[in-house]
Amino acid sequence: MGGAGAAVTTLLGGRAAEASAGSTAADRFDLAAPATSLIWKKALYDETVLQSFAFDNAHGHIYTVQVKNGAGSSAAGHLCLTRLSLGGTVLGHMYLMGFGHGVQIGVEPSGGSAYLWTETSAVADGANAWGNRLARFAFASGRTITPTSGGVTRYAPVTGATSTTCAIDPSTGRLVMRYRRNGGFRYAVFPLQAVKSGSRTPVHDVAQPAGLGTFQGYAAHGDYLYLLDGDAYGSSNPAPGNTYVTCVDLRTGRKVQRALTQAGKSLDYREPEGMAIQIASGRPRLCLGLASGAAGARKASIFYKTALV
Repeated sequence: MGGAGAAVTTLLGGRAAEASAGSTAADRFDLAAPATSLIWKKALYDETVLQSFAFDNAHGHIYTVQVKNGAGSSAAGHLCLTRLSLGGTVLGHMYLMGFGHGVQIGVEPSGGSAYLWTETSAVADGANAWGNRLARFAFASGRTITPTSGGVTRYAPVTGATSTTCAIDPSTGRLVMRYRRNGGFRYAVFPLQAVKSGSRTPVHDVAQPAGLGTFQGYAAHGDYLYLLDGDAYGSSNPAPGNTYVTCVDLRTGRKVQRALTQAGKSLDYREPEGMAIQIASGRPRLCLGLASGAAGARKASIFYKTALV
């Protein structure tokens, strides 16, 4: 364990957030430990599959993103962003037109609300569209925005990158950007404020490890990156499914643990979708999302792990 201190703090949106009492951001989560349910089969604003989510730990909100209702939305990169209570009650929504697929998002608390970090400037590949820039914008319930709307700031921290998404580590105040370049995916880590100031110098930059299944999301806590992969239940993937979580050391790019998760194994459909770090009572939780339900009436569930090694 990283035994230098009893707590780690970070400033996100000018507010201190205690990362963990009795652990540090150098600790890593035990992926073999059991998971606990946070929300179970909750409806989002639209009825499509959950793509990813993130926590506003300062204000006690969950933000989710999904492909917007309507034919052609996936190919055009149209997304629905929903704000939820920690119990899963819908508190507001936005539409993000032409932003991408929503593979992962980040939240930056600010004042009484929050800024969202997402992919944007979507480029279609046929059935889907993927963002080629990062965007920062304030949550404003009921608003519909495009990549060039007022209040949307776009960033390109890695020159020549495509299929860009991001997550924010609340324990360090760093932004982790997943991107494709020269045919492979990588993860670049930047101080959040440095990205906002235009920096292109990462703290870490590591390759995505080989051997993953269908990629579904990621999160970072301290020196470790967590990756989610797997598929929905089906004839070739019966329960308990093929959903795995993998831990990567951001300092070396080394894969240090990989484990099958049976969280929510009783769900129908059960497609893994998104990861995030929640801070609850001063302690970190590694969370993963699961989509369930019939087409046209999808539901979202979130589970978390707390055990550290």
